[in-house]
Amino acid sequence: MEKDGKAGSYIERFRKVILSWTSYNNLDVKLKVNIKGSSDTPTIASERVPSKDELSRILRMASPRGRASVALMAFSGLRPESPGDYLGTDGIRLGDFAEAKIRDDGIEFENVPTILLVRRALSKARHPYFAFVSGEAITYIQEHIQERVKQGEKLTAESALLAFDPRGVRKNQFLRTTLVTRDVKEAILKAGFARRPYVLRAYCDTNMIVAESKGFISHPYLQFLMGHKGDIEARYSTNKGRLPPTMIEEMREAYKKCDSLLSTKAESATEKQISKAFNERFLVVAGFKKEELEKMNLDDMTNEELQSLVRQRLVGMMNSNGSRQKVIPVKEVKSYISQGFEYVASLSDGEAIMKLPF
Repeated sequence: MEKDGKAGSYIERFRKVILSWTSYNNLDVKLKVNIKGSSDTPTIASERVPSKDELSRILRMASPRGRASVALMAFSGLRPESPGDYLGTDGIRLGDFAEAKIRDDGIEFENVPTILLVRRALSKARHPYFAFVSGEAITYIQEHIQERVKQGEKLTAESALLAFDPRGVRKNQFLRTTLVTRDVKEAILKAGFARRPYVLRAYCDTNMIVAESKGFISHPYLQFLMGHKGDIEARYSTNKGRLPPTMIEEMREAYKKCDSLLSTKAESATEKQISKAFNERFLVVAGFKKEELEKMNLDDMTNEELQSLVRQRLVGMMNSNGSRQKVIPVKEVKSYISQGFEYVASLSDGEAIMKLPF
């Protein structure tokens, strides 16, 4: 194999397979062979994680079925073995979407992002976990399923997420991993790139690490959602497969923040951040405290809602009857003018009348 120009890491895989087979068959075999560069990975040494624009092009070049696979790998970090295993005997089923309702005309998701359960048999590390599926990925999944419904398929919880092409010959219950990666590879090549399908999982992992550096998600949450073993996985498995609902919602909110880095169709993060920062600053000037701001949805607040909040805060400084005027000691006039009140008149007893300008 070295004479044929094969990489050392490629040859090493065959040595491991032989040793695994001999061990399984109770054969005491030792392979004394020196493989040059057994830890080198020349195929991926220069491989680059795709940008958002490049991923968007890959998605456009994919078939409806392939688009669902690309999205699950790039946005949820799934390995290609999860949608369909090596032999085609198991894979992700519609029932693995814990928060979905299966209907005659398709599948409906109650929460976005939604939970996808990855069963033990579909996990490389052989432990069950769950991943979140973003709104963009849900769109591609629904399009693939609706196409199947139009062709007469009856959906159940046991239905495979990825269906066979009705024009082909179905030999297995689920798509084999090789067919899953073939769909993805074809899309990558049509988009004009020479990269492995697994680079899409690297896209998810890389952007999640960036999200962690920005404080969007904690490291234990990141490990768990990527299917790695860690503190959360231990708690998940020892608690009979259930995490506290509060922790699940915390993880969902953390993933939502990461979605701006993952999705090719996410709103401009810059515009949204600018709007949120402006709203927050404006409310601070109006007298709102940090604790109050944390309870508000500053991302989606309209100008009318912002003006209403400021107006209510200023009105709250007056009497509870809602009067626009306030009687104060004359010595406090300057202070009230600096707060936005207007001077009306002075009274004979050393007091003054002030009013709001609206």
